[in-house]
Amino acid sequence: MRGILERVFGRVAPTGKQRRPRHFFNRIPRTVYVIGDIHGCLKALLDLERKIVDDAAFRSGIKLLVYLGDYVDRGPSSAQVISHLLKPPPRDFRRICIAGNHEEMFLEFIAGGCRNDAWLEMGGLQTLTSYGVQMTGQTKKDLAADIQERVPATHLDFLAGLPSLVRMDGYCFVHAGIDPATGLEEQKDRVLMWSRPGEFTWPDDDIGFTVIHGHTPVTHVEVAPNRINVDTGAFMTDVLSAVRITSDGTTIFTSR
Repeated sequence: MRGILERVFGRVAPTGKQRRPRHFFNRIPRTVYVIGDIHGCLKALLDLERKIVDDAAFRSGIKLLVYLGDYVDRGPSSAQVISHLLKPPPRDFRRICIAGNHEEMFLEFIAGGCRNDAWLEMGGLQTLTSYGVQMTGQTKKDLAADIQERVPATHLDFLAGLPSLVRMDGYCFVHAGIDPATGLEEQKDRVLMWSRPGEFTWPDDDIGFTVIHGHTPVTHVEVAPNRINVDTGAFMTDVLSAVRITSDGTTIFTSR
């Protein structure tokens, strides 16, 4: 796949043919906050992070923020969300960001010469607008040049390098979900970033870890056997949700 991404930072964005990184850790920090799909909703993200920082002030040690992907599209502030995620995290925090399907579509749109209008209809138009890209009266070639000028290479590099899976002790963090019948090393990126929970049979018996994911909007954070869904449709509801993980169990936070 060849396109603007190569010209901007010298390599190609991951696609279905190029598997994204997966990270496996034996231990997990004492306190972990996992944040659902942001979709360009910067205010909701900042409101939620303030609540998290206030809560963490009473907890010792380094805390971890895990973001489950879909930072872009649909909401009004995709560019600003990515700029925020590229800044240093709050004091005593570390940050891990995971790839979602909307990041994948954004990169593929650019690398494919801006020909995939389907992405624009799935929220991509709002993403390009957040970067100041002019959409009216442009040829595909002109649009590609405008994107190259306005979308920072640091943003594209960040999105291209995101992992599709992070496993920490008894938890597995992904954007969309997993196939419970397949080992984590063998999971396809399509499953990790695009699947729905209903595609697979989830056993009631313990599978050895809890999958925390987003991608499929629910009214409230959904706690099911072996998995937790943290996507509460922030771009529709203005409610961004997170789950706190400690040795005492899980606690839910929302932006409002």
